[in-house]
Amino acid sequence: MVKGVRRVRIFSALEVANICGVVNQTAINWIRNGYLKAFTTPGGQYRIYAKDLATFLEQRGMGASGEALQVMMENADWNTFLIAMEQSANNKIKTQTTGILKDYNIVQAYDWFDIGRKATEEKPGFIFLDTDLSGVDLMRILKVLKEDLFFGRPYVLLLSDTVSNSSTESKLADAVFSRPLDLSKLEVTIKNLERQLEITAA
Repeated sequence: MVKGVRRVRIFSALEVANICGVVNQTAINWIRNGYLKAFTTPGGQYRIYAKDLATFLEQRGMGASGEALQVMMENADWNTFLIAMEQSANNKIKTQTTGILKDYNIVQAYDWFDIGRKATEEKPGFIFLDTDLSGVDLMRILKVLKEDLFFGRPYVLLLSDTVSNSSTESKLADAVFSRPLDLSKLEVTIKNLERQLEITAA
């Protein structure tokens, strides 16, 4: 598992310039012209939050570089695993997965309001979502989680008997599991996703 990835990171204009492959003055001009959100230190230096830099990189089509991906990764807590399903199934899954998720902070959400609140507060790196949860607008929540940089592009795993491997939902999700949950498959999937994180972080 990727340790200690989440932190509030702030960049200088020079660091932004280096990430984007431009000179320092260009980054300063982006800030002064309102293209890149920044704040000023008491000494008059520009500073940029990671989430604002991530948004800027995405809008400019620069989000595919290694450093840009690292900036986006830092918006999520990769040590947090959110289980999003009704309470009895949620508790059962939490009990079943404790062994394979022993290094994770496991967070539970039982309805859509709770999912939105906890996804916003915790910014989990992994979300395990039951598509049978009542009131689900699956496409909407998948698009928000995967496209809105605020959430740091978490991995979304679906538990579903109705989502096919060829569906749009399965293409947006990182993995789809059917009931009864195959714990060995879940463990292999999580380890593979952890490896992807480590490669990106490196």
